[in-house]
Amino acid sequence: MKFFCSVSIFFILVLISPALLACTSYLVTPGASVDSSAMISYAADSHIRYGELYFYKGGPQPEGSYYQMYCRSTHKPLIKVPNPSFTYSVVGYINEKQVAMGETTFGGRSGLRDTTGLMDYGGLMFLALQRSASAREAIKVIGQLVEEYGYYSDGESFSISDPNEVWIMEIIGKGTNLLYDEHKQKYYNADKGAVWVAVRIPDGYISAHANHARITNFPLEDGINSISSKSWKKINNPDVGVIYAHDVISFARKKGFFDAPDAEFSFSDVYAPVDFGAARFCEARVWSMFRKVNSEMEKYENYAMGYDLENRMPLYIKPDRKLSVQDLMSFKRDHLQGTKYDMTADIGAGPWGRPYRWRPMTWKLDGKTYFHERTTATQQTAFSFITQSRRNLPDPVGGIIWFGVDDANTTVYVPMYAGIRKAPEAYAEGNGSILEYSENSAFWTFNKVSNFSYLRYNLMLPDIQKVQSELENRYKEFVPAIDKAATELFNKDPELARDFVTDFSVKMGNYTVQRWEELFRFLMVKFIDGNLKKEENGEFVTNKYGKYPIVIHPEYPEWWLRLIVETTGDKFLYLED
Repeated sequence: MKFFCSVSIFFILVLISPALLACTSYLVTPGASVDSSAMISYAADSHIRYGELYFYKGGPQPEGSYYQMYCRSTHKPLIKVPNPSFTYSVVGYINEKQVAMGETTFGGRSGLRDTTGLMDYGGLMFLALQRSASAREAIKVIGQLVEEYGYYSDGESFSISDPNEVWIMEIIGKGTNLLYDEHKQKYYNADKGAVWVAVRIPDGYISAHANHARITNFPLEDGINSISSKSWKKINNPDVGVIYAHDVISFARKKGFFDAPDAEFSFSDVYAPVDFGAARFCEARVWSMFRKVNSEMEKYENYAMGYDLENRMPLYIKPDRKLSVQDLMSFKRDHLQGTKYDMTADIGAGPWGRPYRWRPMTWKLDGKTYFHERTTATQQTAFSFITQSRRNLPDPVGGIIWFGVDDANTTVYVPMYAGIRKAPEAYAEGNGSILEYSENSAFWTFNKVSNFSYLRYNLMLPDIQKVQSELENRYKEFVPAIDKAATELFNKDPELARDFVTDFSVKMGNYTVQRWEELFRFLMVKFIDGNLKKEENGEFVTNKYGKYPIVIHPEYPEWWLRLIVETTGDKFLYLED
């Protein structure tokens, strides 16, 4: 679907594809992390997508083999892309060279979707990971592929990392401008390709993006505007911190989007102008993360909430402290807690403090349009992850994707090493689908717990968080020991090291699902029929005869009872004799 910037984003929300306005990504450079790892995060928030851990086995590719490109939002077949002679293995969104990628869709100006394009954003990510040994190489691969085949998707922001660097890349198509080639006797798109810019996040800084383009001005004189093979030495120069399409400005002039001096060019303002919805539904998620790690972010509150669109947040900030994987897990579980926009605190949360609002996000009443907040944690997440790329360890050991399915707030992030040879059975592709329930599927098991918890959220959440912490703290303690043992094995036999990290990742993944199934059974017994069985240390308390449980009936909060009376009057008034 197209993104009409001249029309209110509220209207757009009814029309756009399920992927749009749907994901949140954080970017942390090595100098901003506690263990010098480059980290990115991603959440695939979609009402139609199934949560599974993709696995692609790399290595030498037979002549004539290809990658089938699909539109990620519809599964429409696009093109079969010939494979190179060699590809890298990919686990989820990190490859065996520790290159990792995430994305968020921002849509952008109307008319820039290339209907003849053959490169979809999702396929671009997988192809870049299969073919790239560094973040810069991934940028080059993406640029060259869209130039050769055309870009089919809406505007996208990519997070791209390797053990040394973290980049944000923003890309949008150039529309469909069909001309007739008399020699070939067929039409072609004269504007094939895409315009884009990639910016390296300075070491020691962090960034984030959440479905709105965030790159504004960038230093043209310090950048490289070509991704040809001849320019690769320049692109690979560590002093270069900006790479961009050669026509990113000239195309904007051609379309009438921009007429100021080149030095004033802003990618976001030109190709995806911000409006109230883009701020409130998208930039607010960035602000909510930034404010937790930088004491100067409160001055951007009115921008993030859509009230002062001129005071834009910076693309990246320096955090007041260094961040860990566990910090990013916490940020993925954000419902605007600690702000006046906290979704557990307004009337929409109901009597049990549920920070979720079912779609649609906007509604009309008495001729006015209203909305629900859009927070980082959301019920429709298929999967989310945090990647680590660690330069002090061998690649198969240094790369980790902490992977979770379903709602980030009630998931468990399990460490999967970049060198593994297969995904855990419970997380693997083909084990169930969004249309097929599977008893031993991680996705369906976590959905059982989360969807049950939405009934009595603030009562069930402590039980969920107890097991969540139990598992994630265990994995936090395990990883250093696994790192050490796997590195020692790698120095003796790299293949044995990959066997070792595969065994660990698979067992932890499958165990997590088993433990979550146990949690579901416990919650079902404890909270059935709106009751609450009294328990101590995980054991239910019975009467003195040991036959029946002690049952508690949690009362509704007073404000909820008063609301009932205010809206119904004396309808439920108990008449005394």
